[in-house]
Amino acid sequence: MKQRKAAAAAATQQQLKSHYKWRRKVFAMVLLGFCLCSLVLMQTQNSQIMALSARFRHEQQEQLPPKIAFLFIARNRLPLEVVWDVFFKGEESRFSVFVHSRPGFLFNEATTRSEYFLDRQLNDSIQVDWGGASMIEAERILLRHALEDPSNKRFVFLSDSFADTKEGRYNPKMDPVIPVDNWRKGSQWVVLTRKHAEVVVQDSTVFPAFQKHCRRKSLPEFWRDQPFPTDPSKEHNCIPDEHYVQTLLAQKGLEKEITRRSLTHTSWDVSSSKDPKRRGWHPVSYKFSDATPMLIQSIKDIDNIYYETEYRREWCTSKGKPSTCFLFARKFTRPAALRLLNMSELRVDKATDNP
Repeated sequence: MKQRKAAAAAATQQQLKSHYKWRRKVFAMVLLGFCLCSLVLMQTQNSQIMALSARFRHEQQEQLPPKIAFLFIARNRLPLEVVWDVFFKGEESRFSVFVHSRPGFLFNEATTRSEYFLDRQLNDSIQVDWGGASMIEAERILLRHALEDPSNKRFVFLSDSFADTKEGRYNPKMDPVIPVDNWRKGSQWVVLTRKHAEVVVQDSTVFPAFQKHCRRKSLPEFWRDQPFPTDPSKEHNCIPDEHYVQTLLAQKGLEKEITRRSLTHTSWDVSSSKDPKRRGWHPVSYKFSDATPMLIQSIKDIDNIYYETEYRREWCTSKGKPSTCFLFARKFTRPAALRLLNMSELRVDKATDNP
């Protein structure tokens, strides 16, 4: 009898343990479910808060007065800073200035007389060599800094002397990263929208291909500093800054969003070199004697551009109406710019300046 009672008591105790264990499992599952639901709810709320915050920031940025970022690529001092000083004066809220100079060069009171260039040099500049990928790397650095200001909506590349495919330039080794159908040529001195500037800064495929396969053809005067080419006739004379932005935008399918011309006038020297293959490599530099009101007016009067490689002429327009083709011109010596400034040919008419 006692054994039966003991067995019954043990069975009852075992049932109670199983019941408690089951209740603990149910409680743990309910608690886990509650925690998961709370986590999902918190993540959803956090996502909504982040989305609202991003939307609020975007609306605030849209309300900011739009500015133009002037991006200068210079060696040391800017020889025409006095001209830019006149151009910028009184419009401080409508522009920002960024200067890529050689590493270590500072724009301070000893190196510039213009307040607009004081401390405007980048602290991560690189050594730039003409005809190399370092030029487009400098452009990307300038854009990255300028994009940090959300009010910058247009980005203008300028040199320190401002006031379609040529044969042998495309390197087949770029394929398939850059198909020949996407290969483009244009001016380095471009104006980009914020959307296109972000595309340039975020590029991680086209730029490395340019670094590896797009190089200026080695010239005899540089063979002492560089390895002698095995066969100079087979070299691809690729000038990176004349192809990179245009090729990248074509690669991204954005060609329909751009105007296929530069806003900077350049007169190319077609007769200074005795070597026919090297004529037209460098722009004419306007000297003191060239700086006349007639020169400036002749540039302002240009309303069409003839593309020799495409055998076509393009008439310049703005908002669907005929307009002059160029907003800037290069390449002016300092005496030439000062002469034009003294003749008031480069002064800005604030009364007729349209936003």
